[in-house]
Amino acid sequence: MRNLTTTTEQYTMQEALPLGALEEKAVSKRTLAPTFKDYDNKQAQMILDLEMYIPSHHVARVIDEMIEAIPDEQLFAHYTGGGRSSYHPKMMLKVILYGYSQKVYSCRGIEKLLHENLPAMWLAAMQQPDFRTLNDFRGVRMKAFMDELFETMIQKLIADNYITMEQYFLDGTKIEANANKYSFVWKKSTLRSEEKLKEKVQATLAHIHTLIEQEAGEYAAEPNELPAKLEAAAVVLEEKVEGLTEQIAEANDSQERKVLRKKRSALKQPLKQIREDFLPRLTKYEQQKACFGDRNSYSKTDPDATFMRMKEDHMKNGQLKPGYNVQMATENQFVLFYSIHQRPTDTRCFIPHMERLAASGLPMPKTVIADAGYGSEENYLYAVGEEKEPRFDFLIPYGSYMKEKTRRYKKDIRHASNWTYEERNDRFICPNGRYVLFKKYQTKKNTSGLEQSFKIYECEDCSDCPFKTSCTKAKGNRQIHWNTIWEELKIKAKKALEDDEKSAIYARRKVEVESVFGHIKGNRSFRRFSLRGLEKVHTEFGIVALAHNLLKVAGIRHATLLQKRQNQKSWTKKTSRFSVQLFILGTYWTAPFFTVTTSDLHRRYPCQLI
Repeated sequence: MRNLTTTTEQYTMQEALPLGALEEKAVSKRTLAPTFKDYDNKQAQMILDLEMYIPSHHVARVIDEMIEAIPDEQLFAHYTGGGRSSYHPKMMLKVILYGYSQKVYSCRGIEKLLHENLPAMWLAAMQQPDFRTLNDFRGVRMKAFMDELFETMIQKLIADNYITMEQYFLDGTKIEANANKYSFVWKKSTLRSEEKLKEKVQATLAHIHTLIEQEAGEYAAEPNELPAKLEAAAVVLEEKVEGLTEQIAEANDSQERKVLRKKRSALKQPLKQIREDFLPRLTKYEQQKACFGDRNSYSKTDPDATFMRMKEDHMKNGQLKPGYNVQMATENQFVLFYSIHQRPTDTRCFIPHMERLAASGLPMPKTVIADAGYGSEENYLYAVGEEKEPRFDFLIPYGSYMKEKTRRYKKDIRHASNWTYEERNDRFICPNGRYVLFKKYQTKKNTSGLEQSFKIYECEDCSDCPFKTSCTKAKGNRQIHWNTIWEELKIKAKKALEDDEKSAIYARRKVEVESVFGHIKGNRSFRRFSLRGLEKVHTEFGIVALAHNLLKVAGIRHATLLQKRQNQKSWTKKTSRFSVQLFILGTYWTAPFFTVTTSDLHRRYPCQLI
């Protein structure tokens, strides 16, 4: 009874206390000191093996494996021997490729990685070449064997079944050159300035003839002979000036010396103009024209760079910037091959790119897939081949392919493809029901130098046609310039693109090559070259392409490793559904069928599995 009363009194007292007092009474009065893991960064430590800190799927391991697969003789052949010992080319390759895979494109940044980054230290075996050595290897050594190295790496990917080189997804992108945006030289401006200079030179030569009292015909010259004629005129002027100088020295009369000096000054002026103005400018214009080639512009900072319209327009006004056109092909988002061009349009880069691929040691693809920027008669003819044996199949739409599928195009009477054609009589029938008869053959040459053959058709009479204003703007009868070869190639391309199986392949184009451009320019921020000159730019983009492929291999290996772990977890869960016999508290228990993992058993039941 006493214990019961005491309990009742305590319960009554707790009901009388406020809620806050109950919480204070429930808190323990015991104080706990915070505990930490041991930390002392001043303690001497030593890493015996750097490799143990590199994950198995890390890109550094992929780089090490791929570069070690290259035969030593392939790299040693580019060293002459003698002198101070060089850094091993495989070590230099690994370090540079790892730097580019980590978005570090400057040699000073790569040098910093060798002092601070653990995978870079492991790849370099703790060696630390400075930025000048790295830059010399990248710009000079690698330039000599870049193509051979790239082909070796692609062959390794083919052997490892990452790619097959059967489907060749091709596209181009423009990357800014390492040049000043305002260091432009325009071809039209150069030609215009040269023409004005030649007119001024002809007038000056005529003036010189009157001064030295010679016949004008002796010094008259064609535009290409002007430098030689100027040099000859300068020699005559120098002889005259020297003679007048001697006469001035011998003359005793001051009035006579004054006349001679005035005559000498009149000869010195055109002589100075020839030596300091005309000849240097003519030489400069000749050098500029040689640098242009078939281009319309180049940069003074990097003469190999051409001014192109870029998508990255910082001024938002369509400004041209110096750059290079990079043509690149992919499969499974691996870079198969690439080439650097100075032309801004993709159409005229197709054949040079494929010719370089054919000249390399890589296999030719079975099918080339590209966008409408490559759809031209010249490119189709190259794919078909001269002997009507196709070099490769192509899935390349022509420029008006999508437009021709619209309802508006099919109803437009301006297009002769919508008219009725009678093959037997070789004539068209216009919308007004009149015959458009064959008139003659005509051959034209396009901008790339391809000769195109046209058949000219002309309507019999368009004078009173009610559809003439919507059919043609010509004053006379309507004419049709029909390129038979081009129309046949268009039909071939259209048939391939409308095939169900091939159209599914073409639909992958954006996923394939556009994704790679997005990774390189967007994710890895490679939008501007670090080196100058066409050969060095070719080398640098080769490094970028190799780094992309190595990162792709590392990503696939990581995904495979994750999938393997996931499969192991799912297998463990599936195999845990069984009847188990447990030894709990000294007694054997047989559990019914239920799903439980071994970790759950150990956590919930401190027992031993039988």
